[in-house]
Amino acid sequence: MTSKVTYIGELRTSSIHLQSGNEIISDAPIDNNGKGEAFSPTDTVANALASCMMTIMGIKARDMEVDMAGATASVTKIMNGEPRRIGAIEITFEMNIEVDQKNKVILERAAMTCPVFLSLNTDIEKRIVFNWK
Repeated sequence: MTSKVTYIGELRTSSIHLQSGNEIISDAPIDNNGKGEAFSPTDTVANALASCMMTIMGIKARDMEVDMAGATASVTKIMNGEPRRIGAIEITFEMNIEVDQKNKVILERAAMTCPVFLSLNTDIEKRIVFNWK
């Protein structure tokens, strides 16, 4: 088992990662009857995509002896209605590292192989931008 999710009430859940004990609180978003005081479940999906892409790039960068510390990703989730679902995820990576063009391509291609990217429904548009130093 990976995690345990408990419904706290008032459209809030607590998720405990069993291996580490780390907790994630989620709230329903304001536009869906919630308080919006924490990541919504769909926010965590969009965030997971950026985190996964960054992690896969980090693995490849480590193999290439490139330090990616300081790179960031800005994430925007766009919802569709009827049925309510994620329509698009926009991620802008700020790659505050200096690498040549060949290594930029290698890292960008690595990001697109992350398990979350490959697991998301193909109907979800993924708009990915890499801004290099």
